[in-house]
Amino acid sequence: MFISACTRCFSDCRFEEACRQIVDLEFDKIDIWMDESSGHLKPSEVAADPEGFASRCRELTRLMPVAFTLEHDVPAATIRGLCAAARLLKVTQLTVPASPLGTPFNSEIDRLKEFVSIGNEFGVRIAIHTKTGQLTEDAHTAVELCQSVRGLGLALDPTYYLCNPRQQTWDQVFPYVLHTFLRDSTDKAVQVQVGLGEVDYGRMVQNLEKENYHRALSVDFYVAQLDPETRPLEMRKLRLLLETLV
Repeated sequence: MFISACTRCFSDCRFEEACRQIVDLEFDKIDIWMDESSGHLKPSEVAADPEGFASRCRELTRLMPVAFTLEHDVPAATIRGLCAAARLLKVTQLTVPASPLGTPFNSEIDRLKEFVSIGNEFGVRIAIHTKTGQLTEDAHTAVELCQSVRGLGLALDPTYYLCNPRQQTWDQVFPYVLHTFLRDSTDKAVQVQVGLGEVDYGRMVQNLEKENYHRALSVDFYVAQLDPETRPLEMRKLRLLLETLV
């Protein structure tokens, strides 16, 4: 396992500035977050010019990109362009949101099968985010989706299982985990200062090790719930904590 920083931690900055700040915090790997409604980095722009983005990324930073993460759903054509950019940067992981609760199960399977098929063409794994309000908020349903779509995995976000009073256990997701998003949380708060939450990182890492997980532990904070003055400290604290476990 290795540690990366998700550029969502600096979603209030342009992508270039986010990279600079992540380097200053002594990370060497990044999870590149994209959101069409943000000024940070738009998936449509990356997909429209994969070669240009890959070249720009190499010139911009020495950070090693390890994953692409999408905040919102995008068309299949955009997934194709993103996978092309990923292949050029030797990125093998793309996380997409699951569809909202209430979406017919078969419709979601069809959507994800198309995404996985595109990913396979480029050597990119597709994972769906485990998140409240989406079909993956229930761990059993998340696993069923992976079992129904060959090659699909989960991007595990423990926060949303911890904050979900109906989710008694989620150990069943670990065999399907392809990526992770980590911050400290409680059963009532999505994000708290590192060390004041209830996320059992040690147990999580142990369960991932049992499944031979050799991928990213991605430090991922929500800017709206983080004081900009304490952001560097919180990111360092979580990085150092995770380093003791891997």
